[in-house]
This record gives sequence, structure tokens and C-alpha cells, in this order.
Amino acid sequence: MPAERFGQAIWAGLRYARHNQHLRGTLARAVGFFLFASAYWALLPLVAREQIAGGPSLYGMLLGVIGAGAVGGAFFLPWLKTKLGPDKLMALGTLGQALAMVLYGSAREPSIAILASAIAGASWIAALATLSVSAQVALPDWVRARGLAVYTTIFFGCLTLGSAVWGEVAEWVGLSAAHFLAAAGAIAALPLTWRWKLQTAAGIDFTPSMHWPAPVTARTIERDRGPVLVTLEYRIHPQNRAAFLKAIARLEHQRRRDGAYAWGVFEDAAEEGRIMETFLVESWMEHLRQHERVTNADRVVQEAVQRFHLHGAPKVTHFIAAED
Repeated sequence: MPAERFGQAIWAGLRYARHNQHLRGTLARAVGFFLFASAYWALLPLVAREQIAGGPSLYGMLLGVIGAGAVGGAFFLPWLKTKLGPDKLMALGTLGQALAMVLYGSAREPSIAILASAIAGASWIAALATLSVSAQVALPDWVRARGLAVYTTIFFGCLTLGSAVWGEVAEWVGLSAAHFLAAAGAIAALPLTWRWKLQTAAGIDFTPSMHWPAPVTARTIERDRGPVLVTLEYRIHPQNRAAFLKAIARLEHQRRRDGAYAWGVFEDAAEEGRIMETFLVESWMEHLRQHERVTNADRVVQEAVQRFHLHGAPKVTHFIAAED
């Protein structure tokens, strides 16, 4: 297969992120964390200069302590992850950030700010490592770099937006109050984002299964020709209709994630048990890429659907937009 074009490759990465529930959960938790944790990064120079009446040396010291706290905290991460799991570890990191922001808001002496920096560094590395691992394990090899680019964009985007917002908040209500509000927001984000679990893709087999047979064609098809309509015809027992529809619904995100821009399920009005799955792909080349993107985990889901089919494998048909 030739390399993807630049624009198409970017779109494929965005589409995959949109339809990957494991990555979406990680991104939701990242937004809930970075929007509020950005507060102390943005306001730390003001804490050093105005709240404690220090100078560049104090600001540099606080940054150094944050780094030392992160390095120290990293040594405990494996043990903490074993004891707590990724979600509780992320919660601990968030609570640590909230505590650090409360201390920054209360700091009138260097010692309080230094303690806050140590806690901030340790909790920052706990949360950042947990989120980063969660994003990596949610992605197969062919789209890992693009998926991580989406995660990094969310990361820095939230830091940028949060820094601007918390700077304005500090201007309106004061430096200490801004830290307290950011701490309250970080704590409130925990229950609001808790339903999105982290590292749920750990252990999933993203190895390409290569189990889709090559399409049978009557003639050579130009690779950029399209769109392509793919249909799969199932014959099932009518009494299994509800269970079948529930099972096949799990295929929608797979099809869309790997290249389809439309997906649907239709049943024959004249014959019970005859159901057609359809999906549309932009081009013949993009459909051929779908064959390479299907993973062993996808295969398990597809085989669960095909068990409802009465005889053999479902009939697969490919239609291409007619040209003059």
C-alpha cells in the first residue's frame, strides 16, 4: 500500500480518535485535569513576586522544587499504580494538585510555597504519567503517533486556555482566590469525569488480524475511485433479532474508526431474518486500508456478530459509484 497523503492521514487520525472510546475517555479526563492544573503554572511568577515579595531567584527555586518533586514522585509510581490502579492514582494526583493550589493561595512565606511546589511536582507526574500511558495503550501501531498528537494537542490546548482564563480570574478576584477556585474546580471535575475510565485498552490485542479476504473484482479498479458502498447480508432466526441488533451495533465505531463515513443496518420488509449492514468509504484505496486496520480485538466482535448468521459467512458485496 502506498503512503497516505498528508491531509488524508491527518483526517484518518482525527476520525480514529473520534470513534475510539478508550482514547475519548482519556481525553475527557485530561481536559478535566489540565484546565484547572494550569492555574498554578500560570500564576506561579505572581506568587513569587507579589504574594511572597520574592524575585527571580525564588521563582527559580520553586520551579526547581517542582522538578525535584516530580523526580521523587516518579520512584513511587509503580508501587502506587499497583496499589491504587490508574483511576485512583489519577484521583490522587488531582487531589494533590488541588492541595498544592490551596497552599500557593495561602503562601506568604517561601517555606509554604516550597512545600506546595514539592506536592505539585509529585502529583503532576502521577497524573501526567497515568494519562500518557492511557493514551498510548488505546492506540494500534498504524495510528499511534496521530492519536498521541491529538492527546498532546488537548494537553497544551488546555494549558494555554487555562492559563489565559486563570490570569483573568486572578485579575478580577485576586491571586489567592484564583488558586482556591482552581482547586475547587479540580476537585469538582473528579466526579464529573469519573465515568470515563483510564487504561481500559490495556491488554487489548491491537495486532492486525488480516482476516478480511481480498475483494473479488471483475476488472482493475483505480485506487482513487469512489465512494465505495460495502454491504454484508445476514440471515438470522427472527427470534434472535434483538440480540443480533445489539451485537451488530458494536460494529459501528469499528467501521467508522477505520475509514467509513456512513454506516447503517437495514432489514428486508418482505422477509424476516434478512438483514443488511452497509457502510460507505470515500475511495477504493481507503477500503483496502480498512483490510489492514482490522485488529484481532475487532475480529472477536465481528465473529460474535457472525455467529447469528445461519449458514457460512455473510455475503459481502462491493459497489462503486458509477462513472461515465
